[in-house]
Formats: sequence, C-alpha cells, structure tokens
Amino acid sequence: MEKGREQLNAEWEKFRHFFKREEIPTKTVLLKEGQISERMFYIEKGCIRLSFNKDGKDITFQFFFEGEGVSSAESFRNDEPSLFSIETIEPCILHILHKKDHETMIESSPLIKQELEKQTFQRLMYYQKLFLSRIKNSPEERYKELLEQSPHILQRVPQHYIASFLGITSVSLSRIRNRK
Repeated sequence: MEKGREQLNAEWEKFRHFFKREEIPTKTVLLKEGQISERMFYIEKGCIRLSFNKDGKDITFQFFFEGEGVSSAESFRNDEPSLFSIETIEPCILHILHKKDHETMIESSPLIKQELEKQTFQRLMYYQKLFLSRIKNSPEERYKELLEQSPHILQRVPQHYIASFLGITSVSLSRIRNRK
C-alpha cells in the first residue's frame, strides 16, 4: 500500500506544473450555473459549495473541503452548460487545473487515470447515499446523519447553507438543533 501511494505521489509530481495555485477570497463564484467549465479545482485550504437556482431560490447541495477536488463533471468532460454554480464559502487556496492539461495528464499517466476513476466512483457512491437519504429520511434524521458523519460541515458552514443542503429552512434547522 505504501509503495503504491509513493508511486502515485511521484506520478502527480510529474504534472505539478499544470496546476496553478491561487488564493481565492470568500464568496467568489468559480463557475456560474449555465457556463461551460474549463477548470477543475483541488482544495488545499478552505471550503467550496455547489448550488443551483430553482425558481429564484439558491439551493446548496454539496460541500467540498481540504484534499478534495471539485468540478462540474458533465460540463468539464462534455462541454455542456453546468447544471450548478461553484462558490467559495471560506477563503481558499486552490490548485487549478485547466481542461487541456487534465486531458494531457490522463492520456500520459494510466496511474493517475486509475486514481481519478477511483475517486469518481467514491463520489458516485456518496451521491447515491445522499440521494437515498434525501428520499427516505426526515429532516431530523438527515441532520442527525450529518452530525454523525460530517460534523466538520456543522462547524464550518453557515447555517443557511446547511439548511438548504438539508432541504429545510433556517428556522426549521434552528428548531431541530434546539431539540437535540
């Protein structure tokens, strides 16, 4: 396992020059819903949220933190308009990878391609669980699940984004928190 990690790290190192490190302030929109994504973001420090607009209402559906990568996958891969926006909710240090460099990297390195596929499947499994939780569980159960599985979200993310993520109002979230 350790040897595999060392090989992967060495492989990533070959492509370090493709990544542009940037400090990004809070509330910066990195990609607007409807735009074509040309960049992928890897988070060194900070928090990013994904959201979309429904009937004039901003809906948050995902958070990303240190060590995670984020993009609008369908837009990045297929040149389709993004279904959502990507926005920083803390000051961030990001490593930004442009699409052409991403393509060069995965064409040049089977090891990196394999790692990215593994991460994609992990994300897919997470989304399946999230989807089922949204359908099966009450808001209280979803809050409890978030508290148990991702307490860092509750510590770092503003309450109105958490409420949106849970599919409830900020007032409802306050009531749920007060019952605990």
